Amino acid sequence: MKHNAKFYPLSSELKNIQNNMILKQQKKEEKIIDKQNLEIKLNHISNEKKIIENFIIEKYDIDIHKYLDFDNIVDIENLSYEIEKSKKSILNIGPINMAIESEYNKEKERFDFLSNQKKDLLDSEVILNKTIRKLDKEAKVKFLESFELINQNLKKTFSMFFDGGSSYLRLTDDTNPLESDIEIVAKPPGKKNKSLKMLSSGEKALSATAILFAIYLKKPSPFCILDEIDSPLDDSNIKKFTDVIKSFSKTTQFIIITHNKLTMQESDYMYGITQQKQGISDIVSVELGRKA
Repeated sequence: MKHNAKFYPLSSELKNIQNNMILKQQKKEEKIIDKQNLEIKLNHISNEKKIIENFIIEKYDIDIHKYLDFDNIVDIENLSYEIEKSKKSILNIGPINMAIESEYNKEKERFDFLSNQKKDLLDSEVILNKTIRKLDKEAKVKFLESFELINQNLKKTFSMFFDGGSSYLRLTDDTNPLESDIEIVAKPPGKKNKSLKMLSSGEKALSATAILFAIYLKKPSPFCILDEIDSPLDDSNIKKFTDVIKSFSKTTQFIIITHNKLTMQESDYMYGITQQKQGISDIVSVELGRKA
């Protein structure tokens, strides 16, 4: 018996759904990464801005935020004290740097530049958060619509494969559908509700096939390739499987890769590979005729 992964054939519709979900998830992750990078850059600029502020204070004893503030009421005694303090500071500094104004203007220009960058980054963060929320909302709506439609289709397809019974898909976390796991509950005729892992291998294969056809019904395609999907099925289940394939073959052409003789027997055309001579492969085709 082959691995359970071979129970899930690749269909173009399933690929489209998965690719759309992956693309949206990738866009979401890219936006999150962009946000994180912006936050790192923002912290870096904020630290650099603080370093520049401290440098101006230490070198010039000037608080750049208060540099242009003037008090109309002049306190003579306090002003004299500040003048004496400034004189002592100048003496302690030593020779006057005549380029101090140019250096100050250069540092102030850099400070203004970093301040504008910080503002741009904060604005970008707001826009990114808004975009992420919008993408999440749209993805959630589309996912739930598709999930509900597939669940409705599953009621029909499961009953077709099992001649009755019921099955449905359930989100383990309704509050976060995009991140939630999906539980498959199946109830074959005469059995209690069970999760998929409690069924036999044949029942698992038929249940998985029913789910794939439920997805197929959402948007049928003209071609469908099934690879060894019937390998775990016994003869009675093969009959159910081929009957369902026949009912859907009115609108879709099925290409089935199989080693099961009963499945081959119900086919309209059969293709195989043979080696009549060692090392030389030939393709053999047989037209079995469409069954009424």
